[in-house]
Amino acid sequence: MQTHGAGDKVRPRLVFWELTTGCNLRCIHCRASATELMSPDDLSYPECRRIIDQIGEYAPLILVLSGGEPLWRRDVFDIAQHARRNSLRVALATNGTMVDEAMAHRIREAGIERVSVSLDGADHNTHDTFRGHIGAFEAAIHGLKCLKNEGISTQINTTVSQHNAHELPAILNLALSLGVSAFHLFLLVPVGCGLTISEEQTVQGAEAEKILNWFYDRSLDSHLEMKATCAPHYYRIVRQRRAEARRAGETLPELPSHGMNAMTRGCLAGSGVCFISHRGDVYPCGYLPVSAGSLRETPFREIWEKAEVFQTLRDPSKLEGKCGCCEFVSVCLGCRARAYGMTGNYLGEEPFCVYQPRRA
Repeated sequence: MQTHGAGDKVRPRLVFWELTTGCNLRCIHCRASATELMSPDDLSYPECRRIIDQIGEYAPLILVLSGGEPLWRRDVFDIAQHARRNSLRVALATNGTMVDEAMAHRIREAGIERVSVSLDGADHNTHDTFRGHIGAFEAAIHGLKCLKNEGISTQINTTVSQHNAHELPAILNLALSLGVSAFHLFLLVPVGCGLTISEEQTVQGAEAEKILNWFYDRSLDSHLEMKATCAPHYYRIVRQRRAEARRAGETLPELPSHGMNAMTRGCLAGSGVCFISHRGDVYPCGYLPVSAGSLRETPFREIWEKAEVFQTLRDPSKLEGKCGCCEFVSVCLGCRARAYGMTGNYLGEEPFCVYQPRRA
């Protein structure tokens, strides 16, 4: 892990920023429980500039502008440009439906390096049902093509649940046909609107294990940047599969250690990443609602380096249950948000993992 200046302070790698909860879609799994209206509690532009100046102490990290729908906010490009002036790398997470030729041009002009577009189905039937809006699929595909035409690096994010797990090969083929740079898979976390569908829609246990092994296989033959998020046990699977390959005499490439494709470790909540809400509250990640402090009251550096929840999450020895005695704890850590959402204890064991540690 990198350090900041002298001492052993842990640096943030990614900061996810919910610029607003305003959005044009009504996704049934939404973490933000988005609405059409901008919240009066949204950080003002001067507040955003001040926060960016504080985060800039840790540059060059990756700042991901998210929502809701970040393009719902009119000053999103001013925010992006101020971040670039602070030597921050800027990415944008959007549903893609608001991106046309003119919007894609503005995104490029603002210096945004990567745009992720959410696709939760291989066709309009599945995607539009999940997104709560007829025409969302076609609009997102059009948005991706506009971004590609501007030469912007693109990424497809897919939240995996029971409704679309069977379509993953088709979604991957769609990503390949569109020529995107990356395909990122997310396992559903029971938070926000996701709480109402978690039991019927979540993929867990042996089914999650099967999907993550499939994902690893495709990472070897698809020539795409592929990453699993909110699925920390994937990082255990990668190590297991690579160990098997080495025992079979196969030669493997080194795992990437930096950039947007870095193979770090499973749960980075509070140790490598954090989340800023539209009100300026800081959390370990967007799915773990345990506040580390408010940027309206406390500077970012003080929250990042001193918040109790962050200090706790940076100490794997505090993990409980089978996560605490697992030999893969240093590369996995289990999903702290899922543990919290399902048990109320963010130090509890990963509820979706079927692996039994040797020391258990």
